[in-house]
Amino acid sequence: MAEELPELVLISDLNLDNLSNILRSREDLPWRVRTAPLDAVVQALSGSGHGSSTALVWTRPERVSLHFQRAFRYERVNKSDVLLEVDRFIDMLLDAAGRWQRILVPLWQVPADAHGGLQELRDGTGYHALLLSMNARLCERLSERSNIHLLNSGRWVERAGAGAWSDRMWFLTKTPYSNEVFRAAAEDLLAFHTLATGGSVKLIVLDLDDTLWGGVVGDDGWENLRLGGHDAIGESFVDFQRTLKGLKERGIMLAIASKNDREVALEAMDKHPEMVLERSDFVAMRIDWNDKPGNIADMVRELNIGAQSVLFIDDNPVERSRVREFLPEVIVPEWPANKLLYTRTLRALPVFGLEAISDEDRRRTTLYQEAEDRERTRSSFAGVEEWLASLGTRVVVSPLSTSDLARVHQLFGKTNQFNLTTRRWTEQELRDRMEDPLRPIWSFRVSDRFGDSGLTGMVGLDLTDPDRAVLGDLVMSCRVLGRKVEEAMLHVACDHARSLGRTRLTAELIPTAKNGPCRTFMEASGFERTGTNTFVWDLGTEYPVPATLELVSGEMSDRS
Repeated sequence: MAEELPELVLISDLNLDNLSNILRSREDLPWRVRTAPLDAVVQALSGSGHGSSTALVWTRPERVSLHFQRAFRYERVNKSDVLLEVDRFIDMLLDAAGRWQRILVPLWQVPADAHGGLQELRDGTGYHALLLSMNARLCERLSERSNIHLLNSGRWVERAGAGAWSDRMWFLTKTPYSNEVFRAAAEDLLAFHTLATGGSVKLIVLDLDDTLWGGVVGDDGWENLRLGGHDAIGESFVDFQRTLKGLKERGIMLAIASKNDREVALEAMDKHPEMVLERSDFVAMRIDWNDKPGNIADMVRELNIGAQSVLFIDDNPVERSRVREFLPEVIVPEWPANKLLYTRTLRALPVFGLEAISDEDRRRTTLYQEAEDRERTRSSFAGVEEWLASLGTRVVVSPLSTSDLARVHQLFGKTNQFNLTTRRWTEQELRDRMEDPLRPIWSFRVSDRFGDSGLTGMVGLDLTDPDRAVLGDLVMSCRVLGRKVEEAMLHVACDHARSLGRTRLTAELIPTAKNGPCRTFMEASGFERTGTNTFVWDLGTEYPVPATLELVSGEMSDRS
């Protein structure tokens, strides 16, 4: 039986039937869409039983704040009265956040042609200024909760242009927006779901000539490349590189796939004074005359990421076409011929999950470079066990703590390949589990002689059955896969269950299109397979700790 899709509930004080119909027409829709009764926002958000559902809460500013409604009709009001009403609305959202997996809140808008006169942006008197303050209060206070996300509805209205608003349809059907606004909203909702469920880009693969700089380095020489200087195109390439550098600092890796003479290209990178990006900014380079799809596939294998997490940027339409043909999962956007539009085009791509940055995100390029160094030593050892022992791997296990909550929430939300169930816990649910001895969670930090990989694994148990323990969560970053960390994680789960008198540990794998690596591990784990996706360990026998690593508790680590 196919897994039931999660629910998206449309909650609003305006008619969202058109949005609902547009969403339902999509073949790739990841939700079951339900529309709450019109103008019943408080009732729809209250209650329980929504833990796996997403709520879209789309309201009008004049409905949330009656004082703003008066200001919009040119009456004089106090700003403090408006913000008090906004705070009450925010309090309701914060209270509801613990009952929903996610809450999505579009920013408030008024028609762009609504003119407020000379005072429209004067603080305290103009209604446009009031609206800015209202949206600023949303941004400020809703950042407290990681499962509440603001949506930039201004982009939807801008895309629809002059026809975005319809007073006629508002008075007839309570639908103030055109279908073009709802289509733009639907696209943003789908892009948000992709990012929220681990589908964001992790690696940007870039061409060099006329992509990272202007000109062909093999023909023009590095001295004559268009990069910086008193030149519009040169300035645009510098701006493009700075934007890429910023993405790299946010945890998105950069790589090069270029048909060029390697030494000539690297000389340009090293010597050109306007280069923003340096060799160390790239986690992999393929600068040769080989086919680009093959080079990209090699990098994907080396970095152990999914091809769907790769963005390929190349000015050459022939190269883009080849990558689309041979690597259909790779994201290959159309790229503008006008080089002045490169940065704008990059910014417009809805593929970057930039909501939270952990220490692991900031160090991602370094982490993968360390992994490459680690792999390079493998050939000097007679066997895998000898190589693993040489790494000096140290695994520190700790109960889930407040300081690790953001990173743990990120792991649950974005890890797809080594994930037993791909269950996405909200931050509030994780906080609740920290206080529940029958549903413990542990975090795992991994380091070795090449570097510190950080917090890369999670194990969660369900101990509500007095006889058996259920391994409800087994999540690990693929960058430490194959180093027996996953076996150490199973040892911790089994050892804790044994200490509480449970007789067996059961793991129920929920297969997805992406978690094949987790299935492969469970099949080879030594657990008895008792069903298609059910694995059991008899706790009368201790699950062994791998001899090739050191497993220590967080308390021991703190004292060392």
